[in-house]
Amino acid sequence: MRRIHLNGGDEHDWPGAITDASGTHRATSYRGTQEGWPLFVDRYLRHNRITDLVLFGDCRPMHMTAHQMARLNGVRVHVFEEGYIRPNWLTLEREGVNGHSPLPRRPQDILAAARGLPRPAPMTPIGASLGRRVRDTWGYFGHMMLGALTLRYPFYRSHRPGSILVEGMGWIAKYLTRARQSAKAQITLKMLEGRRYFLFPLQLSSDYQIRVHSPFSSMRQAADYVLASFAAHAPAEASLVIKEHPLDATLGGWGGYVRDRARALGLGDRLIHLAGGDLNTLAQGAQAMVVVNSTSATFALAGGVPVKALGRAVYAISGITDDQPLAQFWTNPCPPDAALYDAFCRVLHRHCLVRGGLASESATRILIANSVKRLMA
Repeated sequence: MRRIHLNGGDEHDWPGAITDASGTHRATSYRGTQEGWPLFVDRYLRHNRITDLVLFGDCRPMHMTAHQMARLNGVRVHVFEEGYIRPNWLTLEREGVNGHSPLPRRPQDILAAARGLPRPAPMTPIGASLGRRVRDTWGYFGHMMLGALTLRYPFYRSHRPGSILVEGMGWIAKYLTRARQSAKAQITLKMLEGRRYFLFPLQLSSDYQIRVHSPFSSMRQAADYVLASFAAHAPAEASLVIKEHPLDATLGGWGGYVRDRARALGLGDRLIHLAGGDLNTLAQGAQAMVVVNSTSATFALAGGVPVKALGRAVYAISGITDDQPLAQFWTNPCPPDAALYDAFCRVLHRHCLVRGGLASESATRILIANSVKRLMA
């Protein structure tokens, strides 16, 4: 097994050579320019007789180039991504994920592909820790910056927009206020009991699902669109709950934005902001959910709650999500076809999902074991 380091964070996570029971896993550092990357990948694949290329995400510029060079060399490509169904799962697909997924898109093809496939058996939850995620994030980005400052990786540019330092400060603030936000979320959840509301879970602006697979350039732009539509077309008695992404480390959060838009659009207390709380509970209690292409939609779909997807998503299939324009969706949301969604989930589990996670040591061990089985198969 071999790995290519693109920055100091990669090097920190995986030293030059790791030896375990399966042998020595060697790492090579690429310190060149973007222009030199395609030829480097081509030589690397041929010289090392690589048969399979594994990537995390398929939209990062350097990953896209590696993907294309692998195809030219007849190398199989496997792509990891956050799980289509969460928690407890990660995605691992051949060739591409999300909008690039090779999964069937027509309802009749999904039903045919699911024929004879079993439903996944109930499993115990996999451990996760925000503290672990914060520590890993700081370690990775800290060493990424160190690698740039010491000129070990002088040409590397992150695929993420914005300042890494500012994001790091946001993570500290998020970690320090987690208890207060959790308490506030519990109060809001109680207030929502028996209330008619739509749910709008936010995504990260740095997420390529927003930047590549949607009509929006940022999550703020998508939120402006959804809020304006809600104000113009939703029933007067309905509320809209805006739920922050659990990994959103934007300094100051979304609270100020929501208050400003509520005033500007005349929505008052019909617009509700949440920085914490259980997403599954919120989804099950909602009248309907609006997403760009977040996998959080699966929480609603599993409970028969209507979903409107504004971007390209692996689950955005006629009969699963609502096809009508957003303006009509507010007044007449259509629930998913339960049989079609069940078939879709069975196909996902068979071809796309591996059990495990990244937010605890035990979750990572489970992920590695199951990923190896999938890759070897």
